[in-house]
Amino acid sequence: MITPWPAAVVFVSPVAGRLSDKYPAGLLGGLGLAVLTVGLLLLLSLPPQPPFGDVVWRMMVCGLGFGFFQSPNNRALIDAAPRSRSGAAGGLISTARLTGQTIGGVVVAVIFGFTHGNIAAGVGTALVAGAVFSGFACVISFLRLGLRRTMGV
Repeated sequence: MITPWPAAVVFVSPVAGRLSDKYPAGLLGGLGLAVLTVGLLLLLSLPPQPPFGDVVWRMMVCGLGFGFFQSPNNRALIDAAPRSRSGAAGGLISTARLTGQTIGGVVVAVIFGFTHGNIAAGVGTALVAGAVFSGFACVISFLRLGLRRTMGV
């Protein structure tokens, strides 16, 4: 059921990487995070017993959005580091990704703990939390565009 998300990332990441040659990471990342937020809200709108296809296409929307964020953002981080420190920058990206996955898992566990075994409430609350975090990150990504202009970068 979750395979469509990473499968979509595999297909869209190279496209997003090429587009990051022409467009700023803040724009591509912001658009990708907006799509991810919409995808999470679409997952939230599923009925209790959704058809398989309804889950698949919504997971693909999430993957498309995440792929459009991830490639340009990683490229911007690597490009911002001096060439002699690019290995450290790659390590920092990996550490940040693992830290984010760990914190996300903990947040979901806490949410399920507070919902006292009510799976539907836990899933709904976790999806809302994911959409809120993604939406917040979308705003931050778009703010990078204004920061670039003010700093003359």
